[in-house]
Amino acid sequence: MTDTRFSDRIRPLRDEIDRIDSQILTLLARRQEQVGQVAALKKKCDMPVYHPAREEDMISRLRTQAMEKGLDPDVTENLFRVIIRQSRVKQTFSMQYKGVRPGAGVLIIGGAGQMGAMFASLFEKSGYQVRILTESDWDDAARLCDGIDLALVSVPIEHTVTVIEKVAPFLPANALLADLTSIKKAPVAAMCTSHTGPVLGLHPLFGPTTSSLDKQIIVYSPGRDMTAGHWLVEQLNLWGAIPVQAAPEEHDDIMEIVQALRHFATFCFGRFLFEKQVKIQRTLEFSSPIYRLELGMVGRLFAQDSGLYAQIIFATKERRELLQEFVRSLSQHIDMLENKDIPTFIRQFNDIAAWFGPFSDQALRESTFLIDRLIERF
Repeated sequence: MTDTRFSDRIRPLRDEIDRIDSQILTLLARRQEQVGQVAALKKKCDMPVYHPAREEDMISRLRTQAMEKGLDPDVTENLFRVIIRQSRVKQTFSMQYKGVRPGAGVLIIGGAGQMGAMFASLFEKSGYQVRILTESDWDDAARLCDGIDLALVSVPIEHTVTVIEKVAPFLPANALLADLTSIKKAPVAAMCTSHTGPVLGLHPLFGPTTSSLDKQIIVYSPGRDMTAGHWLVEQLNLWGAIPVQAAPEEHDDIMEIVQALRHFATFCFGRFLFEKQVKIQRTLEFSSPIYRLELGMVGRLFAQDSGLYAQIIFATKERRELLQEFVRSLSQHIDMLENKDIPTFIRQFNDIAAWFGPFSDQALRESTFLIDRLIERF
C-alpha cells in the first residue's frame, strides 16, 4: 500500500478516535459536575468522603461490564481508580471548609512547626478559631488557653511529655487535650495525669507535605472521656482521613515494626551501599523495576530530615531493644552463607512463606501493580 493510500484510509479512523476522545472528556466533565453535587450533599449532611464499600462495589461492577464489552478488566479498574480518587480529592477539598464544631477554639501548641501549621490551616479553613502557642509564647499561655475547646500538642517526641505537663495547668477543665506524636503510651499517660478533662492521643501516619487527607490514616488512642472527644475523630473523617482506633500499648507495639524497624532496616541498607560506594545510577541501568522501586524507597528516606527519623527510631527503650534483636538476627545467617547451606535457606524460606500465608499473594498483586505503574512512568 502506498503512503498516499495509507494516509487517505487512516485519516478518517484517527478523526473518529479524536471525536471519541472528545466525547470521553465531555463525559468526564459531566461526571465531575455530579461529583460536585455529591460533595455538597455530603457536606450538608456531615457525611464522610470515603465510602469503601461503595467504591469496591463500583469497581466490581465496572470490571464485569468491561469483560462483557471485550475490554481488559484490569486496565479498566486502573483507569477508574484514578478517576474515583480524583473525585475523592475534589470532595475532600470541599469538605475542608466544613467543621463539626465551627467557631470552637483550637490551640495548637507547636503550631509554627510543619505538622502543627498543617493542622492549624485545616482547622481555620473549617471555621474554627485557631490560636498558636510557640516556644516564645509561654508568658502568654494563660490568655491563649482561656476558653479553648481543644489543645493540640504538636512538638518533637522528646519534648512532648514536658510540654503536656507545662500546658495542662492553663487548660479549661472541659477542654479536649490531644497530641500528634508517633508514640502514644507516654503522651497519653502524661495527658491523663496532668489534665482532668477529656484526653485523646493522635498519630497521623503521613508527613506535613501531604496535599490531601484523602484516605490518609490517623490512629487515635482514647485516654479519657471518649464521648467528649469523639467530635475530633468525626472532623478527621470529614477531612477525608481514615481514623483507626488503637490502645496506646497496641499502637506503640505495632509502630515498633511499621516505623522503627522499617526505617532502621532501610537506613542499614543505605549505609551498606554507601560503605561499598555503589554506583547508584549505573545500577539503575541494569535494574529491574522491582529493584528501582526498592532503591527508590531507600533514597526517599535519605531525602528527608535525619533528625525526625532519629526521633522515630530512638524514641523508646522498647524500640531500641527490638532493633538490637533485629541486628542479632542478621548475624545468625553468617554460618549459612559461609557453609553455602542451601537446604537451610530453602527450609527457612518455605517456613516463612507458609507463615505469610495469603498475604504473599496479596503482596504479589499489589507490588505488580506498582511495578506496572513504574514502567509506565519511566
